[in-house]
Amino acid sequence: MTETAGNSDRQEGERALGDPKRRRRVAQDVRAAREKLTSSAGLERAFETELVRLFAQYRVGAAIPLYVLAAAIAGAATTWLPMRVTAVWLVLVLCAMSLMLVLAQRLISQAETRGLDVWRRVFAMGEMLHGASWAYLIQLLVQNATDDGRIFVLFCAVMVTAVVATLSATIPAAVYCGLAPLLLVTLIVPLTAGGSQALMLALMIGSALIFFVLLARHLYGSAVATLLSRAEKDALFVELEQAKANSDEARRRAEEANLAKSRFLATMSHELRTPLNAILGFSEVMKGEIFGPHASDSYREYSADIHASGQHLLNLINEILDLSRIEAGRYELNEEALALGHVIDDCTHMMNLRARAKGQTIKVTVDETLPQIWADERAVRQIVLNILSNAIKFTPPGGEIQVKAGWTSSGGQYLAVKDTGPGIPEEEIPIVMSSFGRGTWAIKTAEQGSGLGLPIVKGLVDLHKGGFQLRSRPREGTEVIVTFPASRVMNALPAVAQDKRSAA
Repeated sequence: MTETAGNSDRQEGERALGDPKRRRRVAQDVRAAREKLTSSAGLERAFETELVRLFAQYRVGAAIPLYVLAAAIAGAATTWLPMRVTAVWLVLVLCAMSLMLVLAQRLISQAETRGLDVWRRVFAMGEMLHGASWAYLIQLLVQNATDDGRIFVLFCAVMVTAVVATLSATIPAAVYCGLAPLLLVTLIVPLTAGGSQALMLALMIGSALIFFVLLARHLYGSAVATLLSRAEKDALFVELEQAKANSDEARRRAEEANLAKSRFLATMSHELRTPLNAILGFSEVMKGEIFGPHASDSYREYSADIHASGQHLLNLINEILDLSRIEAGRYELNEEALALGHVIDDCTHMMNLRARAKGQTIKVTVDETLPQIWADERAVRQIVLNILSNAIKFTPPGGEIQVKAGWTSSGGQYLAVKDTGPGIPEEEIPIVMSSFGRGTWAIKTAEQGSGLGLPIVKGLVDLHKGGFQLRSRPREGTEVIVTFPASRVMNALPAVAQDKRSAA
């Protein structure tokens, strides 16, 4: 059993590797897993690069607002600190900001980011220097500020913490390094200032640090999720482009195959019709005994069989060509005004002989108020004849066929042919509607036919923008309904009034 399981696993692996799509997906998964294992952050290499570049872009975008914020806070700090001390601090913080700006611009200018671990350490150290400059100001304010000054200290601490947490969120190490000096000052505040107010200030600053650290982690998770979503979307776009390319190639091949089929059918129809016409002509001469009676009656029967078979082959060729033209969109409609009732009368008159030979009855009910429709008369005749031929073919001897024509609810016209045959099971209707499809009843009764009648009817109806519906149940007969849209109905125009004087 172990050997059998091993063989099945190998076969499954061979099947998986044999599929190009699966092989490509497996290679991508292996590469992604290898990058995650070799990554310090547990992410793919492309994600780490994007996160570092996002850090640099945030820093460059926020450079001017940070300069303005530092200048504003320096101006406000002169209320509690000497101008010289404030100026020294402003120079320090501007130098730290400028250093981060230069590093960020240098990273962005690189076409290909290399040494990600080095860049992360550099940015973390730069962020620590930036945080230390702000921590220095807070320490000075705590030592020299009054009660009102402590509120300003809290404001400065919250602002700095928010800036560091939001701008450095894509590099967690930079967040921790940037907030470490502030945390150190927060721990020193109760020792240097003393009193309950200093302790309360330290607790509030510590709470802000914890909150913004959690916020930075959330922002980091959101950035990673965004990158994952973008990567999946890009992969989906690539798959869609590949699928579109495959679809275009498949369509091109299908068009080439369809063109080859059309050329083949045109050539074969010519090659088949030439000898077939001779077969039909000579068999008709032999069947009619034009040059004298046959020595044996069997020859007359054979001649009739040859003529019938040739006629059936000719009809089959014509049906194949008609269906091919319909599918290729080359069937041209010669539209004209015609009365649906007259076409039905002519077709039933032609099919009555076959129906009477099987003892069948055809009942026709046509609404006399139906106006003419704008359609191809040859196509409409073929529709009616094909439906009637199927009904006669599958209706048992002594059965009845009902033909109706009337108005539809939308103002169009319909043709319905219902028989009392054995019916078609619901699961066989798609088979019957397909080219060369034949139901089980047709196979059992060995009824002669190509299986192209209904597909041709469906194609001709679609060319007229009409509707086709097949209703059938076993032992309940079959009903075929063809509808023509209201846009093809030619309503009678009102009489034109003439001026008596002009008429005179």
